[in-house]
Amino acid sequence: MMIPSIEPDCSERISKAESELAPIFSHIEETGLYNQDKVLSVFKRAKVGTHHFTASTGYGYNDLGRETLERVFAEVFESESALVRQQIVSGTHAIHSCLAGILRPGDEILFATGRPYDTLQTILGMEDTAQSNLELAKGNPKLAKGNLREFGINSDYVQLLENGHIDLSALKRRLTKATKIVAFQRSCGYESRPSVSVQELATVFSALSNLKFPGEKPIIFVDNCYGEFTEKNEPTTVGADLMAGSLIKNPGGGIAPSGGYIVGRKDLVDLAAARLYAPGLGGEVGPSLINLRLFYQGLFNAPSRVMEMLKAAVLYAKVFQEYGFPVYPAPDAKRSDIIQRIDLGDPQRLLAVCQGVQEVSPVESYLKPEPWEMPGYSSKVVMAAGTFISGATSELSADAPMKPPYSLFIQGALSYLHAKLALGMILTKMKQTELLK
Repeated sequence: MMIPSIEPDCSERISKAESELAPIFSHIEETGLYNQDKVLSVFKRAKVGTHHFTASTGYGYNDLGRETLERVFAEVFESESALVRQQIVSGTHAIHSCLAGILRPGDEILFATGRPYDTLQTILGMEDTAQSNLELAKGNPKLAKGNLREFGINSDYVQLLENGHIDLSALKRRLTKATKIVAFQRSCGYESRPSVSVQELATVFSALSNLKFPGEKPIIFVDNCYGEFTEKNEPTTVGADLMAGSLIKNPGGGIAPSGGYIVGRKDLVDLAAARLYAPGLGGEVGPSLINLRLFYQGLFNAPSRVMEMLKAAVLYAKVFQEYGFPVYPAPDAKRSDIIQRIDLGDPQRLLAVCQGVQEVSPVESYLKPEPWEMPGYSSKVVMAAGTFISGATSELSADAPMKPPYSLFIQGALSYLHAKLALGMILTKMKQTELLK
């Protein structure tokens, strides 16, 4: 890789890493090919045509393109039903629609994968009670209003084992009559744990299905953000009742300009639709104001894009590890999401790398990210995302909480070539500014 803007040492390390990663890349490509075949087969069975790409207005009744898109999503994720809407603005929004649609006063949601990430804590009302009361007394406008706790819905979580995996024994002991939903967050968020594989979920789901519950059998819900198409199966394939995610992450393929999806049991999807829109209207309304071609094309493109995202993540892990930085997951680890963590150990270095990611972006490369108090997060966060679609983590992007061990979380790539080029440029800048030895 002889690029004038990349120092020879950086270029050589990247080329060497690629050679050593060939077997891992081959496995990632095999999974991508499998998922591409699955998606193509569904498109063919659904007889997707150009007449499905039109927009709709007003209430959105009888939107044939939207209805067909939802049938495609449901079949791809091996579910009874799907809600795929432009009106869903994020994964958190999709998840809230699910939880608020299903849970009632006195119910409990129990997370089996440890404390959920910051924005979910906000919608659940899981802030420390004493601190929350103090903030309320101060009239702090940053304290989230309308969270589930205010409606008498309780939230709790089961700590993970020391190795970062689900503590099934503790989960079984913790279930009560009030437990309406057992939730699983596949991606690690900002926590130091592995992402949850579909195989691990299958084991836990199977164990739960054989239990005698103190009350009704709880609903199994999965936050699938960042996990779609990273494996050959999805959580709904192995027993999840309901699942949600964002279309500006994996399943949008870097093309969908907005939106989110919910898939699973029809009765549960209908409850989420009633919460998203209104009871009695549910999924019958919701106009496709944006041309639906982008959503069909994004889903079709997703297996290929996720394949390149995973290859990029593995390359970054390998090269930064060679430079002496702790990385997680390791380059040769089995992956269940697209996120790569790199512990940079120094706030100056962390900020410089984030700014370096912004500089190698095709959009707004001239901007300089700075830490800020982002809504829903407990500490200042710096985000680098020079993306065509605002905030899209399906494109090369990075973010980091400004706290020890100053971990960078990098993900996405519209192309492996861009991710590879960007890595060389970032490393070169780090060497030139003496942030890399």
